[in-house]
Amino acid sequence: MADLEPLIGEPLALDLVNTRPTGADLLETPTQLADWLRLQADRLPEPSPRHLSADDLAAVHAVREHTAAILEALLAGRRPPRAALDGLVYAQSAAPAIRRLDFHGGIVTDTVARIGEPGARMVAHLADAAASLLVDPDVARVKRCAAPDCVMLFLPAHPRRQWCSPDRCGNRVRVARYYQRHKGTG
Repeated sequence: MADLEPLIGEPLALDLVNTRPTGADLLETPTQLADWLRLQADRLPEPSPRHLSADDLAAVHAVREHTAAILEALLAGRRPPRAALDGLVYAQSAAPAIRRLDFHGGIVTDTVARIGEPGARMVAHLADAAASLLVDPDVARVKRCAAPDCVMLFLPAHPRRQWCSPDRCGNRVRVARYYQRHKGTG
């Protein structure tokens, strides 16, 4: 399973958590992280850093693990671990947000920007994405894939959705069911 392409298209925080399917880590190296960030480029406020370090990778892993721990607790109806909540806050604080002021069309405008090193800004944005998901009432709809050997999480657009991906787990489960129904009839 280590050669799987990352699934994308869920909220950014779920896409990050889903980079650790059973028995694999799709973000094992800074190069794999850079590739994943390119897949997510339209959802990031700035281009990913040109050079990602082992420290950047470790910080992304920490955000991923904190987010996963919180989601696991919520899925089980438990209180999220304080250390995981604090870990996301810490990741955000490594690149503080400021309001940049400008003047356009006769009015003062602002945009929120993060300050700090490029890697810290990228990690802070991922932590922001996790925080946004976790405080959204839709977090209660997050599901785990129904395939027996899959750990992927998703936010279903349709209440009957069961699998992380109809092409991956959906097809695999349907083929297995077909095989089970027809294995003695040949």
